Amino acid sequence: MLITRITTLDNPYDPFSQFDEWYAYDEQKGYHTCEYLGRVTRTSNAFGELDDNAATATAIDEIIRLNPGIYKRVTKDYTEDEA
Repeated sequence: MLITRITTLDNPYDPFSQFDEWYAYDEQKGYHTCEYLGRVTRTSNAFGELDDNAATATAIDEIIRLNPGIYKRVTKDYTEDEA
């Protein structure tokens, strides 16, 4: 399953494998990316994992479109055992 995350162009940390460091850097710089993503993602408790991932990817695309030169998409292909 392909998982999509968002990061800023200047954040040197991997949001998949270095989340704590990534988050600390993001907050220190004042981006508050997790909160921003949470505000714009249209999801529901009724969504399954695939629908939830699709809603997150759509929100990430919207954030990148509205904030050119700040954010980028990063992806990782997880096997079922890793997810």
